[in-house]
Amino acid sequence: MIYHLLYPLAGEISAFNVFRYITFRSIYALLTALLISILFGPLMIRWLKRIKFGQYILEDVAAHKAKAGTPTMGGLLIAASLVPSVLLWADLTNIHIWLCIIVFLGFGLVGFLDDFLKIKRKRNLGLSARTKLLGQLAVAGLVLVLLIDHPAYSTKLAMPFFKDFTPDLAWLYLPFAVLVMVGSSNGVNLTDGLDGLAIVPTVVVSVVFTVFVYVAGNVNLANYLQVAYVPGVGEVAVFCAALVGAGLGFLWFNAYPAQVFMGDVGSLSLGGTLGFIAVLAKQELLLLVVGGLFVVETISVILQVSYFKMSGGKRIFRMAPLHHHFELKGIPESKIIIRFWILSVLLALVALSTLKLR
Repeated sequence: MIYHLLYPLAGEISAFNVFRYITFRSIYALLTALLISILFGPLMIRWLKRIKFGQYILEDVAAHKAKAGTPTMGGLLIAASLVPSVLLWADLTNIHIWLCIIVFLGFGLVGFLDDFLKIKRKRNLGLSARTKLLGQLAVAGLVLVLLIDHPAYSTKLAMPFFKDFTPDLAWLYLPFAVLVMVGSSNGVNLTDGLDGLAIVPTVVVSVVFTVFVYVAGNVNLANYLQVAYVPGVGEVAVFCAALVGAGLGFLWFNAYPAQVFMGDVGSLSLGGTLGFIAVLAKQELLLLVVGGLFVVETISVILQVSYFKMSGGKRIFRMAPLHHHFELKGIPESKIIIRFWILSVLLALVALSTLKLR
């Protein structure tokens, strides 16, 4: 909105020419989202307490009993800071921006319904797994069908650390991209089990993809660094930066001990959006690297459930996802969180190194 109001005046007031730069608008999108989140966070937390939107804790997580009643649905705060910031600073004629917003709100709606049912039933049981999955598939499928009509759409798959190997998935690309989005959404959801555990890796992944979408949208940088050039996708850097700001603002209240939890309305929307941004940037497999923490958490659940069924009730971990296993081993929650954050940053550095290591 600000871009459309002020940039056309650059011919008369040269200072307004700065609004043409994605980097400038990305910085202020981040700051705007951060400011909105910090200013309105206390109001939203009080509102969530007033309407009794408190978290219900799984019975088998005894260490978390003290957290019961902590306001949930904090993902609404992320949405309330992210979306206005994007609308203020992004080029709203860019189709990629609108698709990102649709993904964020669509996955968020599925999460909202899940959270609402948990609160209504006064148990940690919301939507059935099948219903939740169908909702995620519907949102991902809809947006990817819209993306197919865009000229920049490509079915080629970029391979991290390889510059010449880009297999064309053809018709298989659509279900593959759906899998990336849904898998990412559920990965963040499974990681969101300790105070601040999910939001910091989400911010770290967003920072990395801010770089990658900017490079992919700049023909000179894309050619120099030998990554796929995607016309128009550079504008998504503004969205990613706003996501970083909204995430940091949420962390202000979600850091240990948390004043608010993001809930499924936050984790599903953030994960699904990160998956879609990876698709837009043509860095789908890179998400496995930079989001490696989400991958490990998801695999720990898959292994636990599979082994439990095949072995007749035996377990690999004391509890899954993996962060609960470490909790039950007696490691303090704050130490687990910080160590996972460190791993996330290290994975981000590896992901960024692929820009040159090809």
